[in-house]
Amino acid sequence: MILAIILFNIKAKCVKQNVFSNVLVHYNKLIYTRLKKIVVIGAGFSGLAAATTLASEGHDVTLLEKNGSPGGRARQFKSDGFTFDMGPSWYWMPEVFDLYFNKFGKSVSDYYQLKRLDPSYTVCFGKDDLVDIPASFDELLVLFESLEAGSADKLKKFLEEAEYKYKVGMEEYVWKPGLSIMEFFDMKVIRSAFKLQMFSSISKQIRSLFKNPKLIQLLEFPVLFLGATPQDTPALYSLMNYADLKLGTWYPEGGMYKIIEAMVSLASEKGVKFKYSHEVTSINIEKGNVVSVSTKLSDFECDFVVAGADYHHIEQKVIAKEYRQYNASYWDKRKMAPSSLLFYIGLDTKLIGVNHHTLFFDTDFDLHAKEIYKDPQWPSDPLFYMCTPSVTDSTISPDGYENVFLLMPLAPGIEDSEELRERYFDVLLDRFKVLYGQDIKQHIVYKRSYCIDDFKNDYNAYKGNAYGLANTLDQTAFLKPSMKNKKISNLYFAGQLTVPGPGVPPSIISGQMVANEVLKNLMDHGK
Repeated sequence: MILAIILFNIKAKCVKQNVFSNVLVHYNKLIYTRLKKIVVIGAGFSGLAAATTLASEGHDVTLLEKNGSPGGRARQFKSDGFTFDMGPSWYWMPEVFDLYFNKFGKSVSDYYQLKRLDPSYTVCFGKDDLVDIPASFDELLVLFESLEAGSADKLKKFLEEAEYKYKVGMEEYVWKPGLSIMEFFDMKVIRSAFKLQMFSSISKQIRSLFKNPKLIQLLEFPVLFLGATPQDTPALYSLMNYADLKLGTWYPEGGMYKIIEAMVSLASEKGVKFKYSHEVTSINIEKGNVVSVSTKLSDFECDFVVAGADYHHIEQKVIAKEYRQYNASYWDKRKMAPSSLLFYIGLDTKLIGVNHHTLFFDTDFDLHAKEIYKDPQWPSDPLFYMCTPSVTDSTISPDGYENVFLLMPLAPGIEDSEELRERYFDVLLDRFKVLYGQDIKQHIVYKRSYCIDDFKNDYNAYKGNAYGLANTLDQTAFLKPSMKNKKISNLYFAGQLTVPGPGVPPSIISGQMVANEVLKNLMDHGK
């Protein structure tokens, strides 16, 4: 009765403007969509973004997380006065974070403060052979010219093309859900595909412009985050060079986990309910529809499910066989991004001459890439990465101490053991001692390793991968595992094994995209 009176009064006020029918249609859609129960699986970047987007539209959203805290691979832990980010350590593409929070009337600065790193990072090519990558573009041009005559002008050209790819790629490709090839049957998109160099490799493009091996390695390294060799990565992804060299490398004060804390805070504000230590054991389906999700602790009725957890695990281990889109052979043929051997180290001394990010390229780049992608094995002579965030942030380690994170890329799916971890720990520290003249071992007061078996145990990660699915040409857009299950009307997927791909910004975009697809589904059925 009250509803009828309200609608009658609205009609009386609006009839002269002929808008009552529009109000009524909008109201019907709100009634249809607002009270849906939605379960999101996984509290990583994609799950948090999906849950928040759906809850902001009035839905009843419950987020189920396997572990005891949010963040997925971006979790944090504290021990002995040290605070360690467990996974992502590079803050690139800052506008993706800005746009995400702006969408909800917030800004990044409402939650954390950013500092641009200068130098952005250091590349160690050998003893006494360090190259600092400056934040200033003018200084970067001087650096390139010092290494190869004429390379400054070539870098300008290269990055102008990369900027075009970045802007067009972000607008016309990255935000497409990849549900059908028809999404790309648009003349603007088709024309841009050739200018974006989708069908040639980034290695070929870089080597056509630069001859100095240091410059080549510097420009090829960002695509390693995408999970393939530069020879197998489309030249489109020089957009990563634009993100690196022009947009800059940043650090959220307090650590990368500040992003997770910000996203959890926003999600809670929008009404998302968090259930930690709730590993999903089954997705219950009746007549092609998910009706509930079960954990060891309780069951959750739902109208929709968004799986931000490992796609392979959910599909192959949690869903009944008759509802799976892909078989074991399909998954086995997927090209995976690397796994990693990680070490979290606390030192009772400060390191000398070490910057926030350091890449150790003092061994054969191509050999290590081959032993990840072509002939999977533990590397003969590995490249590695060192993050020392306490150089920038005094809050994450005791005074006079150093917080160190070591990462060595590995082929996914290979053997993992404590013996192998320790062998390579010695290799990395011995290399650092030779290159920097400092013995880390005698100053270690805290140490923890993390590798393939941990990725499997903590995240159900397929083959123990760290980054997801490789961004090769035959695994781009609609050629990736689909965001929508075609056999189940109300099950969707997000994260690094579907579109748009691996990395923190793409995961945040993935969560928003999948939420938009759920909302579109609801609105289409609400007409």
